Amino acid sequence: MATTRTRSLLAAAAAGVCGVAFGAGLGEATAAIAVPESSPFAVVGGALIDAAPPWAKDLAIELFGLADKVALLIGIAIVMGLVAAGAGVLESRRPPWGSVIAAALGVVGIVVATSRAGASGFAWLPAAVAGAAAAIAMRMLVRLAVRAYPPQTAVPALGDAGSPDGRAGEASGAPEPSPAAPSSRGVDRRGFLAWSGAAAAVGMIGLVVGNVARAGVQAATTVRDALRLPSPARSAPPIPAGAELGIPDLAPVVTPNGIFYRIDTALVAPQIDPADWSLRIHGMVDREVSLTWDELLALPLEETDTTLTCVSNTVGGGLIGNARWLGYPIRNLLEKAGVSPDADMVLSRSIDGWTASTPLEALTDDRDSILAVGMNGEPLPVEHGFPVRMVVPGLYGYVSATKWVTELKVTRFDSDTAYWTTRGWSARGPIKLQSRIDVPRFGTRLAPGDTVIAGMAWQQHVGVAGVEVQIDGGEWMPATLATAISDDTWVQWSIPWTATAGRHEVRCRAISATGEVQTDDAAPPAPDGATGRHRIDVTVE
Repeated sequence: MATTRTRSLLAAAAAGVCGVAFGAGLGEATAAIAVPESSPFAVVGGALIDAAPPWAKDLAIELFGLADKVALLIGIAIVMGLVAAGAGVLESRRPPWGSVIAAALGVVGIVVATSRAGASGFAWLPAAVAGAAAAIAMRMLVRLAVRAYPPQTAVPALGDAGSPDGRAGEASGAPEPSPAAPSSRGVDRRGFLAWSGAAAAVGMIGLVVGNVARAGVQAATTVRDALRLPSPARSAPPIPAGAELGIPDLAPVVTPNGIFYRIDTALVAPQIDPADWSLRIHGMVDREVSLTWDELLALPLEETDTTLTCVSNTVGGGLIGNARWLGYPIRNLLEKAGVSPDADMVLSRSIDGWTASTPLEALTDDRDSILAVGMNGEPLPVEHGFPVRMVVPGLYGYVSATKWVTELKVTRFDSDTAYWTTRGWSARGPIKLQSRIDVPRFGTRLAPGDTVIAGMAWQQHVGVAGVEVQIDGGEWMPATLATAISDDTWVQWSIPWTATAGRHEVRCRAISATGEVQTDDAAPPAPDGATGRHRIDVTVE
Protein backbone atom coordinates (compact mmCIF):
# COMPACT_ATOMS: atom_id res chain seq x y z
CA MET A 1 0.00 0.00 0.00
CA ALA A 2 2.84 2.40 0.84
CA THR A 3 4.43 1.78 -2.55
CA THR A 4 1.11 2.39 -4.29
CA ARG A 5 0.58 5.68 -2.46
CA THR A 6 4.13 6.79 -3.22
CA ARG A 7 3.69 6.10 -6.91
CA SER A 8 0.40 7.96 -6.89
CA LEU A 9 1.97 11.00 -5.21
CA LEU A 10 4.94 10.99 -7.59
CA ALA A 11 2.65 10.71 -10.61
CA ALA A 12 0.52 13.62 -9.42
CA ALA A 13 3.62 15.71 -8.70
CA ALA A 14 5.03 14.93 -12.15
CA ALA A 15 1.69 15.88 -13.71
CA GLY A 16 1.85 19.23 -11.90
CA VAL A 17 5.39 19.93 -13.07
CA CYS A 18 4.64 18.97 -16.67
CA GLY A 19 1.48 21.07 -16.67
CA VAL A 20 3.25 24.18 -15.40
CA ALA A 21 6.16 23.58 -17.81
CA PHE A 22 3.63 23.48 -20.65
CA GLY A 23 2.13 26.77 -19.55
CA ALA A 24 5.50 28.43 -19.01
CA GLY A 25 6.66 27.47 -22.48
CA LEU A 26 3.53 28.86 -24.14
CA GLY A 27 3.87 32.04 -22.09
CA GLU A 28 7.47 32.58 -23.15
CA ALA A 29 6.62 31.90 -26.79
CA THR A 30 3.73 34.37 -26.60
CA ALA A 31 6.03 37.00 -25.11
CA ALA A 32 8.63 36.55 -27.84
CA ILE A 33 6.03 36.93 -30.59
CA ALA A 34 3.84 39.67 -29.11
CA VAL A 35 5.49 41.53 -26.19
CA PRO A 36 9.19 40.56 -25.73
CA GLU A 37 9.63 42.83 -22.70
CA SER A 38 6.91 40.91 -20.82
CA SER A 39 8.53 37.49 -20.68
CA PRO A 40 6.98 35.86 -17.57
CA PHE A 41 10.37 34.69 -16.29
CA ALA A 42 11.88 38.12 -16.88
CA VAL A 43 9.14 40.15 -15.22
CA VAL A 44 8.94 37.88 -12.18
CA GLY A 45 12.73 37.79 -11.92
CA GLY A 46 12.87 41.57 -12.23
CA ALA A 47 10.35 41.92 -9.43
CA LEU A 48 12.45 39.63 -7.24
CA ILE A 49 15.54 41.72 -7.97
CA ASP A 50 13.66 44.89 -7.06
CA ALA A 51 12.39 43.33 -3.83
CA ALA A 52 15.74 41.84 -2.81
CA PRO A 53 17.56 43.60 0.06
CA PRO A 54 21.10 44.89 -0.66
CA TRP A 55 22.75 42.02 1.23
CA ALA A 56 20.99 39.49 -1.02
CA LYS A 57 22.19 41.32 -4.14
CA ASP A 58 25.76 41.38 -2.86
CA LEU A 59 25.62 37.71 -1.88
CA ALA A 60 24.36 36.76 -5.35
CA ILE A 61 27.14 38.70 -7.05
CA GLU A 62 29.75 37.27 -4.69
CA LEU A 63 28.57 33.69 -5.23
CA PHE A 64 27.77 33.80 -8.95
CA GLY A 65 29.58 36.87 -10.28
CA LEU A 66 28.42 37.85 -13.77
CA ALA A 67 26.23 34.71 -13.85
CA ASP A 68 23.94 36.10 -11.13
CA LYS A 69 21.03 36.56 -13.54
CA VAL A 70 21.36 32.99 -14.84
CA ALA A 71 21.44 31.76 -11.24
CA LEU A 72 18.28 33.74 -10.49
CA LEU A 73 16.43 32.26 -13.46
CA ILE A 74 17.50 28.75 -12.45
CA GLY A 75 16.35 29.46 -8.91
CA ILE A 76 12.97 30.68 -10.18
CA ALA A 77 12.60 27.51 -12.26
CA ILE A 78 13.43 25.31 -9.25
CA VAL A 79 10.96 27.08 -6.97
CA MET A 80 8.29 26.99 -9.67
CA GLY A 81 8.92 23.26 -10.11
CA LEU A 82 8.46 22.63 -6.39
CA VAL A 83 5.26 24.68 -6.30
CA ALA A 84 4.01 22.86 -9.39
CA ALA A 85 4.72 19.47 -7.84
CA GLY A 86 2.84 20.41 -4.69
CA ALA A 87 -0.06 21.77 -6.74
CA GLY A 88 -0.24 18.52 -8.68
CA VAL A 89 -0.51 16.50 -5.48
CA LEU A 90 -3.16 18.89 -4.15
CA GLU A 91 -5.12 18.61 -7.41
CA SER A 92 -5.18 14.82 -7.06
CA ARG A 93 -6.51 15.04 -3.49
CA ARG A 94 -8.61 18.21 -3.45
CA PRO A 95 -9.52 19.23 -7.00
CA PRO A 96 -9.61 21.89 -8.35
CA TRP A 97 -7.27 23.63 -5.89
CA GLY A 98 -4.09 22.51 -7.61
CA SER A 99 -5.13 24.00 -10.93
CA VAL A 100 -6.28 27.12 -9.06
CA ILE A 101 -2.69 27.51 -7.78
CA ALA A 102 -1.39 27.13 -11.36
CA ALA A 103 -3.78 29.84 -12.53
CA ALA A 104 -2.73 32.01 -9.57
CA LEU A 105 0.88 31.89 -10.79
CA GLY A 106 -0.37 33.47 -14.00
CA VAL A 107 -2.26 36.13 -12.06
CA VAL A 108 0.93 37.01 -10.18
CA GLY A 109 2.71 37.35 -13.50
CA ILE A 110 -0.04 39.60 -14.84
CA VAL A 111 0.12 41.91 -11.83
CA VAL A 112 3.91 42.17 -12.01
CA ALA A 113 3.99 42.68 -15.78
CA THR A 114 1.35 45.41 -15.85
CA SER A 115 2.84 47.29 -12.90
CA ARG A 116 6.36 47.60 -14.34
CA ALA A 117 7.58 50.91 -15.73
CA GLY A 118 6.79 51.35 -19.41
CA ALA A 119 4.43 48.35 -19.55
CA SER A 120 2.57 48.11 -22.86
CA GLY A 121 -1.15 47.56 -23.25
CA PHE A 122 -0.65 43.83 -23.83
CA ALA A 123 1.92 43.30 -21.06
CA TRP A 124 -0.59 40.99 -19.34
CA LEU A 125 -0.94 38.60 -22.29
CA PRO A 126 2.07 36.23 -21.84
CA ALA A 127 1.38 35.64 -18.15
CA ALA A 128 -2.32 35.14 -18.85
CA VAL A 129 -1.55 32.53 -21.50
CA ALA A 130 0.94 30.83 -19.17
CA GLY A 131 -1.47 30.69 -16.23
CA ALA A 132 -4.48 29.47 -18.23
CA ALA A 133 -2.48 26.85 -20.13
CA ALA A 134 -0.81 25.60 -16.94
CA ALA A 135 -4.14 25.27 -15.10
CA ILE A 136 -5.84 23.37 -17.94
CA ALA A 137 -2.85 21.11 -18.60
CA MET A 138 -2.41 20.32 -14.91
CA ARG A 139 -6.07 19.40 -14.47
CA MET A 140 -6.01 17.03 -17.44
CA LEU A 141 -2.68 15.43 -16.58
CA VAL A 142 -3.57 14.90 -12.92
CA ARG A 143 -6.78 13.13 -13.96
CA LEU A 144 -4.72 10.81 -16.15
CA ALA A 145 -2.28 10.29 -13.27
CA VAL A 146 -5.07 9.29 -10.86
CA ARG A 147 -6.45 6.78 -13.37
CA ALA A 148 -3.02 5.35 -14.09
CA TYR A 149 -1.84 5.28 -10.46
CA PRO A 150 -4.86 5.07 -8.13
CA PRO A 151 -4.06 6.18 -4.57
CA GLN A 152 -5.47 2.89 -3.15
CA THR A 153 -5.64 -0.69 -4.34
CA ALA A 154 -8.16 -3.21 -2.96
CA VAL A 155 -6.92 -6.22 -0.98
CA PRO A 156 -7.24 -9.32 -3.20
CA ALA A 157 -10.34 -11.41 -2.39
CA LEU A 158 -9.98 -14.88 -0.81
CA GLY A 159 -13.69 -15.65 -0.91
CA ASP A 160 -16.39 -15.03 -3.44
CA ALA A 161 -17.29 -11.61 -1.98
CA GLY A 162 -13.81 -10.34 -1.17
CA SER A 163 -13.34 -11.65 2.42
CA PRO A 164 -11.93 -14.95 3.76
CA ASP A 165 -15.36 -16.29 4.62
CA GLY A 166 -17.14 -14.97 1.56
CA ARG A 167 -18.99 -12.14 3.34
CA ALA A 168 -19.01 -8.74 1.65
CA GLY A 169 -16.64 -6.58 3.70
CA GLU A 170 -18.66 -6.57 6.92
CA ALA A 171 -15.63 -5.67 9.04
CA SER A 172 -14.64 -2.69 6.94
CA GLY A 173 -17.98 -1.05 6.40
CA ALA A 174 -17.80 0.72 3.03
CA PRO A 175 -16.28 -1.31 0.21
CA GLU A 176 -12.83 -0.34 -1.09
CA PRO A 177 -12.60 0.90 -4.68
CA SER A 178 -12.18 -1.82 -7.22
CA PRO A 179 -8.83 -1.74 -8.98
CA ALA A 180 -8.71 -1.37 -12.69
CA ALA A 181 -7.78 -4.43 -14.63
CA PRO A 182 -4.02 -4.82 -15.22
CA SER A 183 -4.35 -4.33 -18.96
CA SER A 184 -6.47 -1.21 -18.41
CA ARG A 185 -3.92 0.25 -16.01
CA GLY A 186 -1.17 -0.42 -18.52
CA VAL A 187 -3.03 1.56 -21.18
CA ASP A 188 -3.72 4.38 -18.69
CA ARG A 189 -0.09 4.53 -17.62
CA ARG A 190 1.18 4.60 -21.18
CA GLY A 191 -1.29 7.37 -21.94
CA PHE A 192 -0.28 9.34 -18.86
CA LEU A 193 3.42 9.05 -19.66
CA ALA A 194 2.84 9.98 -23.29
CA TRP A 195 0.71 13.04 -22.52
CA SER A 196 2.97 14.20 -19.67
CA GLY A 197 6.05 13.82 -21.84
CA ALA A 198 4.35 15.69 -24.67
CA ALA A 199 3.35 18.55 -22.35
CA ALA A 200 6.87 18.85 -20.98
CA ALA A 201 8.34 18.70 -24.48
CA VAL A 202 5.98 21.40 -25.75
CA GLY A 203 6.97 23.52 -22.76
CA MET A 204 10.67 23.13 -23.46
CA ILE A 205 10.17 23.78 -27.17
CA GLY A 206 8.17 26.88 -26.28
CA LEU A 207 10.99 28.15 -24.08
CA VAL A 208 13.60 27.53 -26.78
CA VAL A 209 11.49 28.88 -29.64
CA GLY A 210 10.52 31.85 -27.52
CA ASN A 211 14.12 32.79 -26.81
CA VAL A 212 15.19 32.22 -30.41
CA ALA A 213 12.26 34.23 -31.73
CA ARG A 214 12.92 36.99 -29.22
CA ALA A 215 16.52 37.19 -30.39
CA GLY A 216 15.34 37.30 -33.99
CA VAL A 217 12.92 40.19 -33.49
CA GLN A 218 15.17 42.35 -31.34
CA ALA A 219 14.83 45.63 -33.18
CA ALA A 220 17.60 47.30 -31.20
CA THR A 221 20.13 44.60 -32.07
CA THR A 222 19.20 44.71 -35.75
CA VAL A 223 19.44 48.50 -35.95
CA ARG A 224 22.63 48.57 -33.90
CA ASP A 225 24.40 46.11 -36.17
CA ALA A 226 23.66 48.27 -39.21
CA LEU A 227 24.45 51.57 -37.50
CA ARG A 228 27.43 53.76 -38.31
CA LEU A 229 28.27 56.39 -35.74
CA PRO A 230 29.60 59.80 -36.80
CA SER A 231 33.25 60.61 -36.39
CA PRO A 232 34.07 62.41 -33.16
CA ALA A 233 34.47 66.17 -33.23
CA ARG A 234 37.15 65.68 -30.56
CA SER A 235 39.13 62.44 -30.72
CA ALA A 236 40.80 60.98 -27.68
CA PRO A 237 44.63 60.82 -27.81
CA PRO A 238 46.08 57.44 -28.79
CA ILE A 239 46.59 54.97 -25.97
CA PRO A 240 50.11 55.67 -24.63
CA ALA A 241 52.71 53.16 -25.75
CA GLY A 242 53.67 52.46 -22.15
CA ALA A 243 50.12 51.81 -20.96
CA GLU A 244 50.36 48.06 -21.64
CA LEU A 245 53.08 46.14 -19.81
CA GLY A 246 52.53 43.04 -21.95
CA ILE A 247 52.45 40.64 -18.99
CA PRO A 248 50.44 37.43 -19.57
CA ASP A 249 47.24 37.17 -17.48
CA LEU A 250 47.37 40.86 -16.59
CA ALA A 251 44.08 42.62 -17.40
CA PRO A 252 44.29 44.67 -20.61
CA VAL A 253 44.20 48.39 -20.07
CA VAL A 254 41.27 48.63 -22.52
CA THR A 255 38.59 46.04 -21.78
CA PRO A 256 37.01 44.42 -24.87
CA ASN A 257 33.25 44.85 -25.07
CA GLY A 258 32.67 41.10 -24.96
CA ILE A 259 34.21 40.71 -21.50
CA PHE A 260 33.26 44.07 -20.01
CA TYR A 261 31.40 43.43 -16.76
CA ARG A 262 27.65 43.82 -16.72
CA ILE A 263 25.72 44.53 -13.52
CA ASP A 264 22.16 45.85 -13.74
CA THR A 265 18.64 44.90 -12.71
CA ALA A 266 17.35 44.00 -16.19
CA LEU A 267 16.99 40.27 -16.80
CA VAL A 268 16.10 41.06 -20.41
CA ALA A 269 17.96 44.04 -21.82
CA PRO A 270 15.48 46.69 -23.05
CA GLN A 271 15.14 46.79 -26.82
CA ILE A 272 14.98 50.42 -27.90
CA ASP A 273 14.79 51.49 -31.52
CA PRO A 274 16.89 54.69 -31.71
CA ALA A 275 14.18 56.24 -33.85
CA ASP A 276 11.87 56.01 -30.84
CA TRP A 277 14.44 57.19 -28.27
CA SER A 278 14.35 60.62 -26.70
CA LEU A 279 15.79 62.29 -23.61
CA ARG A 280 13.87 64.69 -21.40
CA ILE A 281 15.67 67.15 -19.11
CA HIS A 282 13.33 68.76 -16.59
CA GLY A 283 12.88 69.61 -12.92
CA MET A 284 14.69 72.57 -11.37
CA VAL A 285 15.57 74.15 -14.70
CA ASP A 286 14.67 77.37 -16.50
CA ARG A 287 13.39 75.44 -19.50
CA GLU A 288 12.78 71.81 -20.35
CA VAL A 289 15.00 70.28 -23.00
CA SER A 290 14.14 67.34 -25.23
CA LEU A 291 16.64 65.51 -27.40
CA THR A 292 16.05 62.89 -30.10
CA TRP A 293 18.53 60.32 -31.40
CA ASP A 294 19.16 62.24 -34.63
CA GLU A 295 19.62 65.48 -32.70
CA LEU A 296 22.12 63.81 -30.39
CA LEU A 297 24.18 62.39 -33.26
CA ALA A 298 24.19 65.83 -34.92
CA LEU A 299 25.97 67.35 -31.91
CA PRO A 300 29.79 67.51 -31.76
CA LEU A 301 30.53 64.16 -30.10
CA GLU A 302 33.68 63.58 -28.08
CA GLU A 303 35.83 60.54 -27.32
CA THR A 304 36.96 59.85 -23.78
CA ASP A 305 38.64 57.01 -21.89
CA THR A 306 36.91 56.16 -18.62
CA THR A 307 37.08 53.23 -16.23
CA LEU A 308 33.76 52.14 -14.72
CA THR A 309 33.47 50.31 -11.39
CA CYS A 310 30.52 48.63 -9.72
CA VAL A 311 29.97 49.44 -6.05
CA SER A 312 29.52 45.69 -5.45
CA ASN A 313 33.12 45.03 -6.46
CA THR A 314 34.91 43.33 -3.59
CA VAL A 315 38.58 43.97 -2.83
CA GLY A 316 40.50 42.31 -5.67
CA GLY A 317 37.27 41.75 -7.64
CA GLY A 318 36.60 41.97 -11.36
CA LEU A 319 33.53 44.23 -11.56
CA ILE A 320 35.57 46.93 -13.27
CA GLY A 321 36.46 47.71 -16.87
CA ASN A 322 37.91 50.46 -19.02
CA ALA A 323 36.66 51.57 -22.43
CA ARG A 324 36.91 54.36 -24.97
CA TRP A 325 33.50 56.02 -25.08
CA LEU A 326 31.91 58.31 -27.67
CA GLY A 327 29.30 60.79 -26.52
CA TYR A 328 28.21 64.32 -25.78
CA PRO A 329 29.02 66.27 -22.57
CA ILE A 330 26.07 66.33 -20.21
CA ARG A 331 27.14 69.70 -18.81
CA ASN A 332 26.34 71.32 -22.17
CA LEU A 333 22.77 70.03 -22.08
CA LEU A 334 22.31 71.12 -18.47
CA GLU A 335 23.65 74.55 -19.35
CA LYS A 336 21.09 74.78 -22.15
CA ALA A 337 18.32 73.87 -19.70
CA GLY A 338 19.48 76.46 -17.15
CA VAL A 339 19.99 74.71 -13.81
CA SER A 340 18.59 76.29 -10.64
CA PRO A 341 21.30 77.36 -8.17
CA ASP A 342 19.37 75.49 -5.45
CA ALA A 343 19.71 72.12 -7.20
CA ASP A 344 22.40 69.65 -6.09
CA MET A 345 21.45 66.36 -7.78
CA VAL A 346 20.36 64.90 -11.11
CA LEU A 347 18.03 61.91 -10.97
CA SER A 348 18.57 59.89 -14.15
CA ARG A 349 15.99 57.32 -15.22
CA SER A 350 16.26 54.27 -17.45
CA ILE A 351 13.45 53.21 -19.76
CA ASP A 352 12.74 50.31 -17.39
CA GLY A 353 12.27 52.65 -14.42
CA TRP A 354 15.69 52.23 -12.75
CA THR A 355 17.07 55.47 -11.31
CA ALA A 356 20.41 56.89 -10.15
CA SER A 357 21.19 59.96 -8.05
CA THR A 358 24.22 61.80 -9.41
CA PRO A 359 25.74 64.79 -7.61
CA LEU A 360 25.16 67.82 -9.83
CA GLU A 361 28.77 68.92 -9.67
CA ALA A 362 29.92 65.63 -11.23
CA LEU A 363 27.89 66.50 -14.33
CA THR A 364 28.80 70.17 -14.55
CA ASP A 365 32.53 70.31 -13.69
CA ASP A 366 35.38 69.69 -16.13
CA ARG A 367 35.28 65.87 -16.01
CA ASP A 368 34.19 63.92 -19.09
CA SER A 369 30.63 63.10 -18.02
CA ILE A 370 28.84 62.16 -21.21
CA LEU A 371 25.75 60.70 -22.82
CA ALA A 372 27.55 57.83 -24.51
CA VAL A 373 26.48 56.28 -27.82
CA GLY A 374 29.69 54.39 -28.63
CA MET A 375 32.00 51.96 -26.83
CA ASN A 376 35.44 50.96 -28.08
CA GLY A 377 34.80 52.10 -31.64
CA GLU A 378 31.33 50.66 -32.13
CA PRO A 379 27.76 51.46 -31.08
CA LEU A 380 26.96 50.56 -27.49
CA PRO A 381 26.12 46.88 -27.07
CA VAL A 382 22.47 46.42 -26.14
CA GLU A 383 23.50 44.93 -22.76
CA HIS A 384 25.56 48.05 -22.05
CA GLY A 385 22.80 50.57 -22.69
CA PHE A 386 22.14 50.94 -26.42
CA PRO A 387 21.25 53.41 -27.73
CA VAL A 388 22.34 55.86 -24.98
CA ARG A 389 23.81 55.55 -21.50
CA MET A 390 25.57 57.78 -19.00
CA VAL A 391 29.32 57.58 -18.30
CA VAL A 392 30.59 59.61 -15.34
CA PRO A 393 34.22 59.36 -14.14
CA GLY A 394 34.88 59.11 -10.42
CA LEU A 395 31.55 57.67 -9.24
CA TYR A 396 30.37 54.11 -8.75
CA GLY A 397 27.91 52.97 -11.38
CA TYR A 398 24.91 52.81 -9.07
CA VAL A 399 24.85 56.61 -8.83
CA SER A 400 25.94 57.49 -12.34
CA ALA A 401 26.08 54.84 -15.07
CA THR A 402 22.42 54.74 -16.08
CA LYS A 403 21.87 52.52 -19.11
CA TRP A 404 19.03 53.01 -21.61
CA VAL A 405 18.68 56.51 -20.17
CA THR A 406 15.59 58.51 -21.13
CA GLU A 407 15.26 61.18 -18.45
CA LEU A 408 17.37 63.62 -16.42
CA LYS A 409 15.54 65.35 -13.59
CA VAL A 410 17.40 68.22 -11.95
CA THR A 411 16.48 68.10 -8.28
CA ARG A 412 17.86 67.89 -4.73
CA PHE A 413 19.06 65.03 -2.54
CA ASP A 414 16.57 66.04 0.13
CA SER A 415 13.70 65.86 -2.37
CA ASP A 416 14.34 62.69 -4.40
CA THR A 417 15.93 59.30 -3.87
CA ALA A 418 17.11 56.70 -6.38
CA TYR A 419 16.75 52.94 -6.78
CA TRP A 420 19.66 51.89 -4.56
CA THR A 421 19.59 54.80 -2.13
CA THR A 422 16.07 53.75 -1.12
CA ARG A 423 17.62 50.38 -0.30
CA GLY A 424 20.19 51.75 2.12
CA TRP A 425 23.16 52.63 -0.12
CA SER A 426 24.83 56.02 0.20
CA ALA A 427 23.59 58.79 -2.05
CA ARG A 428 26.81 60.07 -3.63
CA GLY A 429 29.13 57.07 -4.20
CA PRO A 430 32.62 58.45 -4.96
CA ILE A 431 35.14 55.85 -6.13
CA LYS A 432 37.55 54.65 -3.43
CA LEU A 433 41.26 54.07 -3.91
CA GLN A 434 41.88 50.42 -4.78
CA SER A 435 44.44 48.04 -6.25
CA ARG A 436 44.54 44.32 -6.97
CA ILE A 437 46.98 41.56 -7.87
CA ASP A 438 46.38 39.80 -11.19
CA VAL A 439 49.71 37.95 -11.53
CA PRO A 440 50.29 35.43 -10.10
CA ARG A 441 46.72 34.23 -9.58
CA PHE A 442 45.49 33.35 -6.11
CA GLY A 443 46.56 29.84 -5.14
CA THR A 444 49.11 29.60 -7.98
CA ARG A 445 52.02 27.18 -7.71
CA LEU A 446 55.28 28.60 -9.05
CA ALA A 447 58.73 27.20 -9.64
CA PRO A 448 61.54 28.90 -7.68
CA GLY A 449 63.32 31.69 -9.52
CA ASP A 450 62.72 35.05 -11.12
CA THR A 451 59.10 35.96 -11.81
CA VAL A 452 56.86 39.02 -11.67
CA ILE A 453 54.01 40.32 -9.55
CA ALA A 454 51.57 42.58 -11.43
CA GLY A 455 48.13 44.06 -11.17
CA MET A 456 45.88 47.08 -11.58
CA ALA A 457 45.21 50.22 -9.52
CA TRP A 458 42.57 52.94 -9.77
CA GLN A 459 40.83 55.95 -8.30
CA GLN A 460 38.99 57.57 -11.15
CA HIS A 461 39.09 61.36 -11.40
CA VAL A 462 41.85 61.44 -8.78
CA GLY A 463 44.58 59.30 -10.28
CA VAL A 464 47.19 56.86 -8.97
CA ALA A 465 50.71 58.00 -8.12
CA GLY A 466 52.18 54.68 -7.01
CA VAL A 467 51.68 51.08 -5.89
CA GLU A 468 53.58 49.19 -3.21
CA VAL A 469 53.89 45.45 -2.66
CA GLN A 470 54.55 43.53 0.54
CA ILE A 471 55.73 39.90 0.68
CA ASP A 472 55.37 37.82 3.85
CA GLY A 473 54.80 40.87 6.04
CA GLY A 474 58.11 42.50 5.08
CA GLU A 475 58.86 46.01 3.92
CA TRP A 476 56.58 47.70 1.41
CA MET A 477 58.41 47.85 -1.93
CA PRO A 478 57.57 50.30 -4.74
CA ALA A 479 56.20 48.79 -7.94
CA THR A 480 56.68 50.23 -11.42
CA LEU A 481 53.62 51.95 -12.83
CA ALA A 482 52.68 51.74 -16.48
CA THR A 483 51.81 54.99 -18.23
CA ALA A 484 48.28 55.93 -17.24
CA ILE A 485 45.89 56.92 -20.00
CA SER A 486 44.47 59.57 -17.67
CA ASP A 487 43.38 60.09 -14.08
CA ASP A 488 39.98 58.72 -15.10
CA THR A 489 41.35 55.27 -15.96
CA TRP A 490 42.99 52.44 -14.13
CA VAL A 491 46.70 51.74 -14.52
CA GLN A 492 48.84 48.61 -14.69
CA TRP A 493 51.74 48.01 -12.31
CA SER A 494 54.45 45.37 -11.82
CA ILE A 495 57.41 44.42 -9.63
CA PRO A 496 60.06 41.71 -10.15
CA TRP A 497 60.26 38.91 -7.58
CA THR A 498 62.77 36.17 -6.99
CA ALA A 499 60.52 33.45 -5.63
CA THR A 500 61.93 31.06 -3.05
CA ALA A 501 60.50 27.69 -2.03
CA GLY A 502 57.64 27.80 0.42
CA ARG A 503 54.25 29.41 0.90
CA HIS A 504 54.11 33.20 0.56
CA GLU A 505 51.59 35.94 1.23
CA VAL A 506 51.60 38.85 -1.23
CA ARG A 507 49.75 42.12 -0.59
CA CYS A 508 49.44 45.41 -2.45
CA ARG A 509 48.38 48.97 -1.74
CA ALA A 510 47.93 52.02 -3.95
CA ILE A 511 48.88 55.64 -3.35
CA SER A 512 46.67 58.28 -4.94
CA ALA A 513 47.76 61.43 -6.76
CA THR A 514 46.75 63.37 -3.64
CA GLY A 515 48.99 61.26 -1.37
CA GLU A 516 46.27 59.06 0.13
CA VAL A 517 47.41 55.52 0.98
CA GLN A 518 44.95 52.71 0.40
CA THR A 519 43.49 51.75 3.75
CA ASP A 520 43.99 48.39 5.40
CA ASP A 521 40.61 48.66 7.12
CA ALA A 522 38.37 45.99 5.60
CA ALA A 523 34.75 46.91 4.81
CA PRO A 524 32.10 45.25 2.63
CA PRO A 525 30.70 46.91 -0.49
CA ALA A 526 27.58 48.22 1.26
CA PRO A 527 26.82 51.04 1.69
CA ASP A 528 29.42 52.94 -0.36
CA GLY A 529 32.12 50.58 -1.66
CA ALA A 530 34.52 47.98 -0.29
CA THR A 531 37.83 48.84 1.36
CA GLY A 532 40.91 46.87 2.39
CA ARG A 533 44.07 45.58 0.73
CA HIS A 534 44.16 42.72 -1.71
CA ARG A 535 46.23 39.69 -0.67
CA ILE A 536 46.99 36.37 -2.30
CA ASP A 537 48.73 33.18 -1.22
CA VAL A 538 51.37 31.70 -3.54
CA THR A 539 53.09 28.34 -3.23
CA VAL A 540 56.61 28.03 -4.65
CA GLU A 541 57.97 24.49 -5.09
